[in-house]
Amino acid sequence: MISQEMDVSQEFDYDLVIIGAGVGGHGAALHAVSCGLKTAIIEAADMGGTCVNRGCIPSKALLAASGRVRELRNTQHLKSLGIEVGKVDFDRQVIAQHASNLVGKIRSDLTNSLKRLDVEIIRGWGKLAGPQKVTIATDSGEKIITAKDIMLSTGSVPFVPPGIEIDGKTVFTSDDAVNLDWLPDWVAIIGSGYIGLEFADVYTALGCEITMVEALDQLMPTFDPDIAKIAMRVLINPRDIETHKGVLAMKVTPGSPVVIELADTKTKEVVDVLEVDACLVATGRIPATKNLGLEAVGVETDRRGFIPVDETMAVLTSGEPVPHLWAIGDATGKMMLAHAASAQGIAAVENICGRDYRLDYRSIPAAAFTHPEISYVGLTEPQAKELGQKEGFEVSSDRSYFKGNSKALAEGEADGLAKVIYRQDTGEVLGVHILGLHASDMIHEASAAIAQRQSVKSLGYLVHTHPTLSEVLDEAYKRAMTSFDA
Repeated sequence: MISQEMDVSQEFDYDLVIIGAGVGGHGAALHAVSCGLKTAIIEAADMGGTCVNRGCIPSKALLAASGRVRELRNTQHLKSLGIEVGKVDFDRQVIAQHASNLVGKIRSDLTNSLKRLDVEIIRGWGKLAGPQKVTIATDSGEKIITAKDIMLSTGSVPFVPPGIEIDGKTVFTSDDAVNLDWLPDWVAIIGSGYIGLEFADVYTALGCEITMVEALDQLMPTFDPDIAKIAMRVLINPRDIETHKGVLAMKVTPGSPVVIELADTKTKEVVDVLEVDACLVATGRIPATKNLGLEAVGVETDRRGFIPVDETMAVLTSGEPVPHLWAIGDATGKMMLAHAASAQGIAAVENICGRDYRLDYRSIPAAAFTHPEISYVGLTEPQAKELGQKEGFEVSSDRSYFKGNSKALAEGEADGLAKVIYRQDTGEVLGVHILGLHASDMIHEASAAIAQRQSVKSLGYLVHTHPTLSEVLDEAYKRAMTSFDA
């Protein structure tokens, strides 16, 4: 990006003030500096926000360590490779410290990267005090600063449904779970989304028994049905996990034991009572948008608390953009992923600088870092068919399997599949879903294909290195190309 110098007007302290120093705010600040904007960032808690401190980073450290334990304890797999190991032990406290150390390093790196670029870091609670004006409550008192543009990047917090009491020890959210303070013998996990799946992976690898509770009639409801089906076979059924579907955790009481009242989702009648050692509440996240002073500029959040924005990330009031006010990340509810927040921050800065830019959300990938991993980009097959009915086209899909991939067989990790969903008339790729070894790394090729609206016709002629896992996608493209030609 070519730097575009923009001087601060005499009437403003900064070109851009960002409230919230998570991954989204950080990415926006870096891009703003590259565009010549004098930038300040306000943070009341930990630099790096949820991702660095309580989400992506510590959870992946736990998954890395527990995954090694699972691998080393899988003697049958190791023997098939000609490897024998003795007893495998682990130190819970050291695993937890590994995650904590990683958080500290990345938080420090993030902070230092801002300082190196002369982004002013202001510690305190920032809120809107009016158009182009922010008030900051700090330890030394309150101060007011002004900015030509203001960006809200306040993130989200775990959602705790009514009837669930959190004590942070026996009943807790992912915010507490990443600390790995103890390993309960029996853990109930409420919710079967990516957070619930990842922690089930960690806990079972370290010897815990899991009961997973899902309010909907299908586990992993946000995943493509074919992926959810094979995930049940690979990630749930072989492990010490029992599942309850179509039931609500109506009441959860902390203690020893934790008491969970399960009710039928439709009738709300109690159908079972569980007594477990601990309960992880993984029921999604809600925006952290309270006490931001939105009323000072006439902005109301929607009923769920999200800040309304348009395609440029401008904040809306009564459907119209508020001049010089922007919002990004989880607080907008567009796509609650750290890398999406960062992309939104860059998009907002581009629009601040007068360069029209809109994100293509369909091409933003996501992943669950289970063992094996799940990744996806674009639409699920039901979503694609719904779009097809609306716009008048047929949808097709093709699959390829890791069990036919030479590299996966060499690794002894042949569980998994890749699924390509595409328009039958043009061949345009609408979605790609992968479950298997290194799925989170493989998905980006598909993300680029969707961003460029490529057809399976052209993708089927791409050449992939042999032998690599990427050939699973290659095979799926070629099958889709053949079906498309037919």
